[in-house]
Amino acid sequence: MDFNVKRLAADAGTFLSRAVQFTEEKLGQAEKTELDAHLENLLGRAENTKQWTEKIMKQTEVLLQPNPNVRLEEFVYEKLEKKAPARINNHDLLGHSMIEAGSDFGPGTAYGNALIKCGETQKQIGGAEREFIQSSAINFLTPFRNFLEGDFKTILKERKLLQVKRLDLDAAKTRLKKARMPDARAAAEQELRMTQSEFDRQAEITRLLLEGVSSTHAHHLRCLNDFVEAQTTYYAQCYQYMVDLQKQLGSFPSSFSNNNQSSMLGGASVSVPTAPMSASLPSVSAGSLAAAAGGFSELRSSNGSRKARVLYDYDAASSNELSLLADEVITVSSVQGMDSDWLMGERGNQKGKVPITYLELLN
Repeated sequence: MDFNVKRLAADAGTFLSRAVQFTEEKLGQAEKTELDAHLENLLGRAENTKQWTEKIMKQTEVLLQPNPNVRLEEFVYEKLEKKAPARINNHDLLGHSMIEAGSDFGPGTAYGNALIKCGETQKQIGGAEREFIQSSAINFLTPFRNFLEGDFKTILKERKLLQVKRLDLDAAKTRLKKARMPDARAAAEQELRMTQSEFDRQAEITRLLLEGVSSTHAHHLRCLNDFVEAQTTYYAQCYQYMVDLQKQLGSFPSSFSNNNQSSMLGGASVSVPTAPMSASLPSVSAGSLAAAAGGFSELRSSNGSRKARVLYDYDAASSNELSLLADEVITVSSVQGMDSDWLMGERGNQKGKVPITYLELLN
């Protein structure tokens, strides 16, 4: 018990000494040992890394989940170490509504069939979004969070301990200056050597930890590349889904396919940029396009028939259309009065309208 009391008194004396030293430094009444420039730069870089990591992580979370209430709920589940319940995203909800509406209007109608196809595409985009969010959370947000909750907290702990050792060193220097008797000076000098050694050792530990921030930057760079790759995959998937949907919707008669142009006639001219298709579709030269257009025009004027290869699968939207399979060869002919976007297709005993955008005439 006597030992504990002495230890408590010693700790209280040390704490009081540090408090006095800190107060006198603030008042300009005591000298302060400055850290070397390299260590100061490392401390500044670590603090900047922490601040920007927090900001980037916060904005990424907003990007992945714009709803603040949902983010708060996910944070609570994370702190409780429980799995958050699965949620249906907005694309899934829109897709489900479109499919239900299309089924109600009838899959055999042009509008109903188009709604169902759009709904299925929206659900595909919803699935791609979930994969993107999951990949970003694991490969990007988690390493950033681990740095803030792990490595940086260790740096803060050692930096605080370095501050304590510096206060002890400066307090020892002050006592040495005030010592007058030889015995008191000898004791103060011994205390100064001990506090200087402890300060130097702690400064080296802190320096090694701070230099490790360079490794953190390298690791975060790899995480950033993973995040960019996940974004690229996500947007490429969405683009391909929409291109495929556009092809399917392009099979409908022109009176149904594009209201944007007719709605802008007579109004102000609006330039609508189109997404480049060259990244995912086969390249087609202007000469081959002209030849294909000429072939269809020649077929319509001759009232004859030609063999044609099917480019993409096509599901008939009504009983007077013919379903198609990619790469099959059918016979096509022109019927007087038929829309210019369509031809009459024949496969054995089956016959029905087919969209020309899905065909390639054979010589």
